[in-house]
Amino acid sequence: MKTITVAHSPDADDIFMYYAIKFGWVGAKDAKFENIAADIETLNQATLKGEYDICAISFALYPFVKDDYALLKTAVSFGQGYGPKLVKRKDKKLKKNFKVALSGEFTTNALLFKIAYPEARITYMNFLDIEKAVIEGTVDAGVLIHESILNYNDELEVEKEMWDIWEDLSGGGLPLPLGGMCLRRSIPLHSAIDYENTLIKAVDVANKNRKVLATMLLEKGLIRVDASTLDKYLDLYANDESVNLSEVQYKALDKLFELGYKHGFYENLIKAKDFLIPSEYEDLRNK
Repeated sequence: MKTITVAHSPDADDIFMYYAIKFGWVGAKDAKFENIAADIETLNQATLKGEYDICAISFALYPFVKDDYALLKTAVSFGQGYGPKLVKRKDKKLKKNFKVALSGEFTTNALLFKIAYPEARITYMNFLDIEKAVIEGTVDAGVLIHESILNYNDELEVEKEMWDIWEDLSGGGLPLPLGGMCLRRSIPLHSAIDYENTLIKAVDVANKNRKVLATMLLEKGLIRVDASTLDKYLDLYANDESVNLSEVQYKALDKLFELGYKHGFYENLIKAKDFLIPSEYEDLRNK
């Protein structure tokens, strides 16, 4: 049985959506999944280098890796009225060229931030270090992601919600695309379909058994937050909308790619549906 590397972030929603496989509730037909956890920008950079078979990525990265990786339809995170937050100290007034900490060059929040604040001076750091850097004055502001959007220091305040930036740039009415997964194109098609279906089932099983799985993850110390925060976070980013990309989510992805293209970040304008695994092949072959 072959081993397939699956890389995901250590934040609560990724752990939750993957661990139905880790705990043996779901499995692929002809492969064993071996998981690796790393922060999202590390995973973005690893995908650019082609390091993993299946990898969690920021959606903003995808146009850069589209030739080598197919976009998966599952394990997706979108914001709906919420998302990353641009924060600063309450006693700080930001100038046009303020210094800001972002969690990575290829993150979705970085793409939107660059469009909205073209004069800001950007520095990149691990997302776990951003809050401290803002409090200590190493940077003037920072964009918080993952669980840190729920609990941050009282010395900080929100300067701008990335959701509001997205609403302004996109024209409104669409969820905010944050992250998803991609699969190496060199994997044979029938296997690729099986792996994607396995992940779809894992996310679905996790959602349907949320209370049991969340309790197991907390008891094993696999989550950075407490039970109450985990519950809130899963409501936001690991829910029924995470199982399978919907039509409105495709539209949101296309709008994100369009914004990146129009502002000179991408060489080509792409449509998300053109880069999926053609799962209909399996149905035709079975017939």
